[in-house]
Amino acid sequence: MNIVFMGTPAFAVPSLEGLLREGYNVVGVVTQPDRPQGRKKVLTPTPVKEAALRRGLPVLQPTRMRAPEAVAEIAALQPDLIVTAAYGQILPKGVLELPQYGCLNVHGSLLPKYRGGAPIQRAIINGEKETGITLMYMAEGLDTGDMIAKAVVPIEDEDTSGTLFEKLSEAGARLLLEQLPQILAGTAARIPQNDAESTYAPNLSREDERIDWSATSRQIYDRVRGLVPFAGGFTTWNGEVFKVWAVAKPAEGGASAGAEPLRVGQVPGTVLALSPQGIQVRTGDGSVWLTRVQPAGKKAMEAGEFIRGGVMSIGTVLS
Repeated sequence: MNIVFMGTPAFAVPSLEGLLREGYNVVGVVTQPDRPQGRKKVLTPTPVKEAALRRGLPVLQPTRMRAPEAVAEIAALQPDLIVTAAYGQILPKGVLELPQYGCLNVHGSLLPKYRGGAPIQRAIINGEKETGITLMYMAEGLDTGDMIAKAVVPIEDEDTSGTLFEKLSEAGARLLLEQLPQILAGTAARIPQNDAESTYAPNLSREDERIDWSATSRQIYDRVRGLVPFAGGFTTWNGEVFKVWAVAKPAEGGASAGAEPLRVGQVPGTVLALSPQGIQVRTGDGSVWLTRVQPAGKKAMEAGEFIRGGVMSIGTVLS
């Protein structure tokens, strides 16, 4: 039986490696084209491509999956089953109809909630207490196919998108390998999704990274950890971007230790204190401590190190 695997980020690597470890015949890997990375814009392969090349697997990197030549390249591999995990493009009907066992997707949410490209980040940003993996058959719509099985993963208060990606990637690989024998035997469940219960998790935009200081302390905390480590939140200071990479967990009710009631002129975003603990900033319901920051043109640093430079003062308003 021939399996074609399709994926791009590190999230997909455990599923690919699990298939190979269990002896499944992966005849080819499809991933996104190499992209420029970092300040020097070095052309960099995807994590899935790197994993595939280590195993000596053929790699396809079509720019447009809907292009006829892309469909023809995949058809030439004669797939009996296609497995995808965070591939990054919607598969056209011509690809979906190729394998006799169908196309499976390892999706990072408990469908039908959080369909789309950023389910893990959005779950944290929205303050969810749990998420998970849904193994599903792919259809022409966006994450609309019938579900096979789910695995629930709690979201801990200390989780960031980075830590949750790792947990879900491992859970996805386990669920895929658990269900494959039933899928190939034709005995796996096939559960239609309730579209009325669906929610959408679009890819994050620059505006999603902006911190709204009038939000609650918990909302700000969740937003920043949902953006780390891939983007981080940002505000502006002295007219320039000031990035926030870590915020201390706020106390229950939103008020951080030592927070004072709002005073005249202390609008949300006002710097209340500067200490080795970090930068205390007024929020809509209390305050938060910024513990890792990045001024414009500088590297990310602990807030205590930034404060020792003496360039920010109490009463400054971050906007």
